[in-house]
Amino acid sequence: MKIAVDTNILLRAAARDDPQQAVLAAQLLRAAERVAVPLAVLCEFAWVMRSLYKKSAPEVARSIRSLVTSPNVVTHLPAVEAGLELLEASGDFADGVIAHEGDWLGAEEFVSFDKKAVSLLQSQGKRARLLS
Repeated sequence: MKIAVDTNILLRAAARDDPQQAVLAAQLLRAAERVAVPLAVLCEFAWVMRSLYKKSAPEVARSIRSLVTSPNVVTHLPAVEAGLELLEASGDFADGVIAHEGDWLGAEEFVSFDKKAVSLLQSQGKRARLLS
């Protein structure tokens, strides 16, 4: 079976806050021949784990790395790595993904009202501009 997963499947498997759903989610993820994980799902996952479950950036990064290195998981790894790089620099995973995808789509710079995101991206040598 080849599946695309919703964020709630990953959250149940990682957070284990609902024992019955956690077991079902883990079984599904192990049994699938291919698990397609869209970037939007990983962005939601990181946000929910940080904001709702109060997990640290390193904990969230470990969860994402564990998932995307599973042999049956497919995702856009360069974008995931960009998100992890920003997350581990105390930024938002989604901002790293967005900046990477923007580059991939031909953008010359990341533009935002988010001072922290712009500053972190600039510190990584990426072109980013604060709109003010």
